[in-house]
Amino acid sequence: MVDGTFGAVPDHAGEARQGRQSGTGRRSSRAEQSVREKSTHRGLPWPVFLFMAGLLIPWIITIGPIRMSLYRFILLAFLLPCLIGWISGRAGRIRIADISFILYCFWCFLAIGMIHGFDYAFQPSGMIFIETVGAYMLARCFIRDADDFYNMVRMLLRLVTLLLPFAVFEAITGRNILLSAFSAVYPTFPDNFVDPRWGMRRVQSVFEHPILYGVVCASALAFTHMVLGYGKSFAGRWRGTGIVIAATFFSLSAGPMTALASQGMLLGWNWAFRSIEARWKILCAFGFLAAMSIELLSNRSVPVVFMSYFSFDESSAYVRAEIYRYGSASIMNHPLFGVGFGYWERPSWMSPSIDMFWIIDGVRHGLPAELFMALGFFAVYLPVAFKSGLDERTQAYKTAFVIAMTGFFLVGWTVYFWNATYVIFIFLIGSGVWVLDVETNAAAATPRDRSRGETAGNDRRNGHMAGRGKPPVAEGRKRPYV
Repeated sequence: MVDGTFGAVPDHAGEARQGRQSGTGRRSSRAEQSVREKSTHRGLPWPVFLFMAGLLIPWIITIGPIRMSLYRFILLAFLLPCLIGWISGRAGRIRIADISFILYCFWCFLAIGMIHGFDYAFQPSGMIFIETVGAYMLARCFIRDADDFYNMVRMLLRLVTLLLPFAVFEAITGRNILLSAFSAVYPTFPDNFVDPRWGMRRVQSVFEHPILYGVVCASALAFTHMVLGYGKSFAGRWRGTGIVIAATFFSLSAGPMTALASQGMLLGWNWAFRSIEARWKILCAFGFLAAMSIELLSNRSVPVVFMSYFSFDESSAYVRAEIYRYGSASIMNHPLFGVGFGYWERPSWMSPSIDMFWIIDGVRHGLPAELFMALGFFAVYLPVAFKSGLDERTQAYKTAFVIAMTGFFLVGWTVYFWNATYVIFIFLIGSGVWVLDVETNAAAATPRDRSRGETAGNDRRNGHMAGRGKPPVAEGRKRPYV
């Protein structure tokens, strides 16, 4: 298959078939090792490298009334080339999620204009467009195959690894030396000291809040374990995974811990029941039955029950439940354009902050904005989850993407993503679309290949029935951990 942006996509299915024919069935085979070496040799597309590195630069660059950052400049620089490449088909065919994110930005502009006036709407809606469509299209255009995906994940782990020693120092001493160093060169956002937990400072690092730092670190767990760990030994797989867990831990925040725990449980389920092909269908059935039971037997909704169990204390769980309650009521009272950036109906004791990503768009910009955002997410998440006929390596990468996005979805009910955390979330959604463009094994086989396989199968069956030797022994191996 020929990739629309950067050339030929390697035929990993063909490599896997050759490995099986030569009797090499282990994930650490030479074929898989050569794939990793080729990924390393090609390297990460430099626009993606600049963008991801820019996420760790907390400088605030003010141009008149506009607040810019390094990653926003990078997204702005590549926005038009990416849109041109997307329209011309170099990023694969146009998909529902592509249109949904564009409509989300358009509706935000319309809603802000209707509430605050269109003269005011251009600046905030322009930033929404840059951070949403810019980040999504950057991934769509530059993460086009398994090698790009591998290199992107490797870069993400390197960023988390770079932050870890500074996080340890900050947690123990209470000093954010990384933010202080950046602020000595150029203005940054303030050092946001949050009340310590377990005798340690909640690490903020180069982000606006410890929760945001933790969410970014936690997002790398499934990717690191199943993408970078693919074909490696137990120790090799868990070395990077342990770094991600340690870095996330120092945020000491319930939201990131939720993302970490959910991904960990899904990885455990995938490993424990790897011999059962329908394991994910079984898990979905359990989840559906649990949700229905809560709705029918409990006096609380599913989101409220979820938030109550994934909070450090009862008070924070209660506050999040009230945010959900009053936020949902605000959406129903202002369903079309929301309330904008102004006051939303709530008790006087509640903070104006809405720490819940999956309702804040509805509160601010109306129900259509929330639906467009959810549609953009699920229009990638579900097709990738149901994609079948993939080779072993792509299947592992697909599973990692689905698990990571599940973590983001769950933590979005307890955390609001903004600035760098928001753009990495949108970017990671776009980074999984390439899976949908992968040619499946069934589609890749030519009629001649299929007829040859059927003839060979008939010969083996006929030989066995005629008593020529023992039944054919499959060249099989243990079921892959994908």
